[in-house]
Amino acid sequence: MEDTLRLLLQGEHLSTEEMAKILAKSTDEVEQSLKKLEEDNILLGWRPVIHPGALSENQVRAVIEVKISPERDGGFDRLANRISRFEAVESCYLMSGGYDLLVVIKGENLHQVATFVTQKLATIERVLSTATHFLLKPYKEQGYFLEIDKVENDRLPVSP
Repeated sequence: MEDTLRLLLQGEHLSTEEMAKILAKSTDEVEQSLKKLEEDNILLGWRPVIHPGALSENQVRAVIEVKISPERDGGFDRLANRISRFEAVESCYLMSGGYDLLVVIKGENLHQVATFVTQKLATIERVLSTATHFLLKPYKEQGYFLEIDKVENDRLPVSP
């Protein structure tokens, strides 16, 4: 099962037949591995990586640092789950360091993101403070370089 997962994480979409050939397994074995990964909530879904500049629709993404006061017997989990349920929230992580949660959100424009932070996120009881950072330009998304030509041509010369 681990080799199937490792192959999936390499980033290429392969058919089960192609995976079976690479892994020297039968198609049935690969299909069973995939089914087990899904049943065990290890493989949660399949998402393409889309270049943000390729779509004509405007979208603003922001990273928000959130300081919260943990609940007795609940810690950070209950509040993190509540924040995660908002449709604008793409990701939510418990962090160590100067803040407790790192929240990645998306909106149609700066105003929509700012409104989400000021009216929904910052007003939640136990949220002590927020710091919003707007994402300006992506260079790498989920392991993929978005400007591959510039990366390949930008190598430093190697001298003997």
